[in-house]
Amino acid sequence: MKRDEIVAAAREWLGTPYHHQASLRGVGCDCLGLVRGVWRELCGPEPEAPPPYSPSWAESLGRETLALAALRHLAPVVPEAVRPGDVLLFRWREHLPAKHCAILSAPDRIIHAHDGAAVAEVAFTGWWRRHLSHAFSFPGVSD
Repeated sequence: MKRDEIVAAAREWLGTPYHHQASLRGVGCDCLGLVRGVWRELCGPEPEAPPPYSPSWAESLGRETLALAALRHLAPVVPEAVRPGDVLLFRWREHLPAKHCAILSAPDRIIHAHDGAAVAEVAFTGWWRRHLSHAFSFPGVSD
């Protein structure tokens, strides 16, 4: 698959309302649901079902659950070398595990879902860059 196909697939989710644990384009999704939906469209069936998770799952578990799951199915990328179409993981505080994900849509833009809003494409500002903890590429991605 090509990077522009990933970005185009993610943009199809713009405006999808936030809904915790959901992954239905146009109906509802959370940040993981967005990545899962793009996976289904471009890669096929999901390789594993996510377990139920609460909004505070990362803090309560204290493990890099999201990053470890990504590592099982995606190719790691050096965060400083991300390219459009890559999956980005963020941690809110340095001592906490990553718990938010987005798809880089341009060198300075990300697409993500967050509580209280619809899926949006926003600036990849310094704040986001400081909280970036991991980056991955979909399997078989090419230019």
